[in-house]
Amino acid sequence: IVLMGQGSGRQERSKNQDLATSDTMQAEENVQSDNGETRETKTRDERLRLVFGMADLKNKAIGLYNIGQTCCLNSLLQVFLMNTHFTGILRRITVPPSASQKSRSVPYQMLLLLEKMQSGKQKAVCPKALAYCLSLHRVKLFVQYDAVQLLLTLWNLIKGQLTNPELIEKLCDLYTIWVQEYMVCQECSFETKRNSNMITLPLSMLDSSCHLLKTLEECLQCFFCPEELTGQNMCFCEHCGKKTPFTQSMKLAHLPQTVILHLKRFCFRKSASTHKLCHYLSFPQDLDFNAVLTEEQCQTDASEKASWQYELFAVVAHSGSADCGHYCAYIRSITECKWYCFDDSEVCQVRSNIHNSFVAFWTPPDFFHSEC
Repeated sequence: IVLMGQGSGRQERSKNQDLATSDTMQAEENVQSDNGETRETKTRDERLRLVFGMADLKNKAIGLYNIGQTCCLNSLLQVFLMNTHFTGILRRITVPPSASQKSRSVPYQMLLLLEKMQSGKQKAVCPKALAYCLSLHRVKLFVQYDAVQLLLTLWNLIKGQLTNPELIEKLCDLYTIWVQEYMVCQECSFETKRNSNMITLPLSMLDSSCHLLKTLEECLQCFFCPEELTGQNMCFCEHCGKKTPFTQSMKLAHLPQTVILHLKRFCFRKSASTHKLCHYLSFPQDLDFNAVLTEEQCQTDASEKASWQYELFAVVAHSGSADCGHYCAYIRSITECKWYCFDDSEVCQVRSNIHNSFVAFWTPPDFFHSEC
């Protein structure tokens, strides 16, 4: 589940950045100029459309062909490329100098794919070059992936290949969640804490008693509830000099511009087989973390918490069993405030009530309001 909200890490762009073409676009123009081709000066609206990425669906939504069990990759790519903040980062990357480096650069290949989707008139384009680029980094093709596993792989490759420190910071501001982890010994009350960051909040759909949770809010509350570590789960206490029962808790410290929630729709049976949880779980269009979490579950100031209001932006949904199935993406257009289903090469408008969610992305409210 992807949400976009007024995250405190938001970076405001200047008018010059909004109207400027990217380094990559400039490089492509230079190549065309060498071939004797010329390009007309882009109008202001055209330049803005380039900066805004694929989020403008007024022309035509473009699908991605499945080139062999790539439905998971296609769904994640559509969500990335529909996020205008992310495409703004892509358009400022430095063009790799050699053909070999270009073929291995995930950010560069994603940008080329984005521009191919924008310039093409066909209903779908083929992500073959990007898939080949990923294979060079040991991302196997023609296999089924877990959406979150592939999401984190893409994130690490993109972040690791950015060379501009400012763009790395912007990428982290866009997706990184910060929490504080607490461990308290139940015998001597010795407490340790550390700061941690994550790209997704992995939310269990079962509570501590293995009862099914029915709403997203319940999943969030369960994630931040203290957990008793006893029996085989006891931890070593430095003060006591032995393993003792501990209380483990987590407090939310910072939310980014785009919040990604991972609904863990699986459980393990006694036979060690994995079973998918297919029950209906409701989640709201608007989510205020302040209304869901208690004061004890947050570790931040009032100014930070004031920005914890989000709207649903996209959902990567899985159909099938735990062993096999199919992914598609439901994404909300910022220009039309309408939902679209991206099912590989097929794209169609859908109603906003989306079921069987797997991974969802949430964004700030004004991500949509500027155009609606």
